Amino acid sequence: MEERGFWVVWSQISGIGPVLLQRIRQQFGSLAAAWRVEARELGAVEGFGRQMVEKVAIARSQLDPQKVYREHLQKNPHFWTPADADYPRLLLEIPNPPPVLYYRGQVEPLENQGIVPAVAIVGTRYPSEYGKRWTWRITKALTQRGFAIVSGMAKGIDTEAHRACLDSGGRTIAVFGTGIDVIYPRENANLYKEIQQSGLLLTEYKAGTTPDKSHFPQRNRIVAALCRATIIIEAPARSGALITARIANEYGRDVYVLPGSLDNPNAIGCLTLINKGAQLILGEDHLLEMLGEMPPLDLLATDTSQQLELFAEPKSAPSVELDPPLRQVFDALPPEDTPFDAIVAQAGMDAATVSSALLQLELLGVVVQLPGMRYRRSP
Repeated sequence: MEERGFWVVWSQISGIGPVLLQRIRQQFGSLAAAWRVEARELGAVEGFGRQMVEKVAIARSQLDPQKVYREHLQKNPHFWTPADADYPRLLLEIPNPPPVLYYRGQVEPLENQGIVPAVAIVGTRYPSEYGKRWTWRITKALTQRGFAIVSGMAKGIDTEAHRACLDSGGRTIAVFGTGIDVIYPRENANLYKEIQQSGLLLTEYKAGTTPDKSHFPQRNRIVAALCRATIIIEAPARSGALITARIANEYGRDVYVLPGSLDNPNAIGCLTLINKGAQLILGEDHLLEMLGEMPPLDLLATDTSQQLELFAEPKSAPSVELDPPLRQVFDALPPEDTPFDAIVAQAGMDAATVSSALLQLELLGVVVQLPGMRYRRSP
C-alpha cells in the first residue's frame, strides 16, 4: 500500500494528531515503516507514553490497513495527504498540517505549489455596513491583482469575501469545519455550489462530519497557513478572527487590519491588533503596495524571531463557566509552561480535541500559548 494510505490509517487512531504524526514520520522515515516496527520502538517518539504505545498496539492488531484505506476511498474519494504531490505546499511548512485534506471543486496546481498567492480575509459574523463595504473593496482589488481569496464560509465577513471574489471574477477557497458534504451555515448552499464550480472547498474532516464548535479553531489554522497574508476586517475583543491572526503571525505570515471606530464593539479586536503591531490598511492601493513587499515564498515560514506580540497575556483570567471538555483540559494544565503532548497525556483525551480546546481557552483569555507548542494558564 502507498504511503498516502498509511496517512489515512494512522489518522484513524484516537489520540494520534497532526503533530504526533509528523514526529512518527520523522522518527521512522515513513508512516508505512512506522506501522511495522515493534510497539516498544514507538516509545522513542516524543509524546508517546506507555498508554499511547498500548493503544497503537491494539489498533494495529485490529485494523487491516488495506481494508481501512479501501473503505475510506469509497466514502471520501477526493483527498490529499502530505505524501501527495498536490498537497498544498504552504501547509507542509506548519508544525501540524492536516494528515488528510478533503477537497471538492477545481484544483489549480500552481496554487497548491504556492506560485499563485492567496490572501485570507476573515472577521466577525455580524459586520457593520462599513465592514461589508470594505470587504468588497479590498476583495475586488486583490482579485483584480491575481490573488486567490481564502476564508471559512461562515456568515458575515467570510461570506462577504467569498461572494465579492466570485462577483469580481476571481478564485476563492472555502475551508470548512465540517465534512466536505455538510454545508454550514445552510443559507450558504448556493454559495457552496458556486465555489465548487470555479473555486475550491477544503476540510480536514471526513464526509458526514457535522458542525462542532471545537472544529472551527482548527479550521482557522488551515485558513491562515494557506495564505501569504491574513486580513482582519472587523473583530470584537474575543473573536475567532483573532485566533486566525495569532496563528498567521506564528506561521510567519503578515497580518493586516482594517481600522474601525472605537464606538463599534466589532472594531475593538482590530484596534488591539494594530496597537500590538499589525499592519494598518489605509486603502486598497496601500494594501497592494504592502503585499508587493512580502518576502519570497521560501522565507515565509523560516524565521519566527520577528513575530509580533499580537496577543499579549491578559492581566487577569476572566471568570468564566467552562463546558466539561474545556474544563477537563484547563484542569490538566498546570500554572507553569507545559508542552502540548504533556497536556494531552494529562487530560486523557485525543490530541485533536485537546488542541481545539486550547484554542477556545485562548479565545476566552484563560490560557496563553508560548513558542514551541507550549501553554500555561493566564496569570
